[in-house]
Amino acid sequence: MAGKGLLLKADPIAAAFRDEVKASLSNAPRRPRLVGILATSSSPSKFYAEFTKKQCEELGFDFVLKKTGAADTGDLGEGEGVEEAIIEANEDPNVDGIMVYYPIFGAQQDHYLQQVVSPYKDVEGLHFKFHYNLYHNIRFIDPQSLASSGVPSVASAGVIKGEEPPAGTVKSIIPCTPLAIVKCLEHVGVYNKILPYGDRAYGRTITVVNRSEVVGRPLAALLANDGARVFSVDIDSIQEYTKRPRTSVERLYHPRHVVHPCNATLQECLALSDVVVSAVPAADYKVKTEWLKDGCVCVNVAADKNFENDVRDKASLYIPAVGKVTILMLLRNLLRLQQYTSSGRRPAS
Repeated sequence: MAGKGLLLKADPIAAAFRDEVKASLSNAPRRPRLVGILATSSSPSKFYAEFTKKQCEELGFDFVLKKTGAADTGDLGEGEGVEEAIIEANEDPNVDGIMVYYPIFGAQQDHYLQQVVSPYKDVEGLHFKFHYNLYHNIRFIDPQSLASSGVPSVASAGVIKGEEPPAGTVKSIIPCTPLAIVKCLEHVGVYNKILPYGDRAYGRTITVVNRSEVVGRPLAALLANDGARVFSVDIDSIQEYTKRPRTSVERLYHPRHVVHPCNATLQECLALSDVVVSAVPAADYKVKTEWLKDGCVCVNVAADKNFENDVRDKASLYIPAVGKVTILMLLRNLLRLQQYTSSGRRPAS
């Protein structure tokens, strides 16, 4: 017998963004071109590359898949030639976005490759400038600033007054998977639309299991920047993220998340949490249903299911995957990057 909670697949959430992307594409100066760089023989990476290709073709985007190293011939080592492929795509004026299928070498070298990708073509939002903006709750940027080597002043960010970018700025790029999760939570009503923009997750307690730099940590920061109390759970520690209150001394105390040490156990965090998001890349990892708060919302982000089969006996709503929303966030980012160029706000290369 099925549990009482609702099973919500990503399709209806993705549908609204698919319409938005189609409308934006119809107004684009030309079909945006996305280059996918596959430098590994890993099955999940190959699957994601094919999934990206299929979605791009269905929606009318130009997608080119470049295979290097083991992905190309099977003879060369994993990752061979990937940096050269990134540089070539950076320098190609016909390329609007670059997507590299990670992991390749491991966290440290992959992080280096993420910085090689031009921020003007970084559809995944993994460049340090976009991460800096995310962690400092800077939501709008002047694309010209991406050409400089420094980072924007926190003092220049100002107080968030609404969703529309101030004159001369555009929305900053946010990593696709964390953004997709936020959109899913908005769709199911975790975000309170009556509250001011920038504080709509206020009053919610959320546990994020995984603190990777690609998903877990940026997601925890996004949620805390929107007002939630967030428990960030990793293999060896738990941290609590909360939003620093507003103050008149904006230069020193910009309203963004603050990280605190946490002595609570995972079981104690789950008992308090209105939402649980798990993104652990391990088939044998499961969040215990008995530890969940009655009526919570559970979101699985991992390729393997991180929740037990009876999760809906406790959860009021369970989202088993977010991939279809993630790919649309990537295409939204691609259109936004093209706007950086077509608006004349991107410096000439």
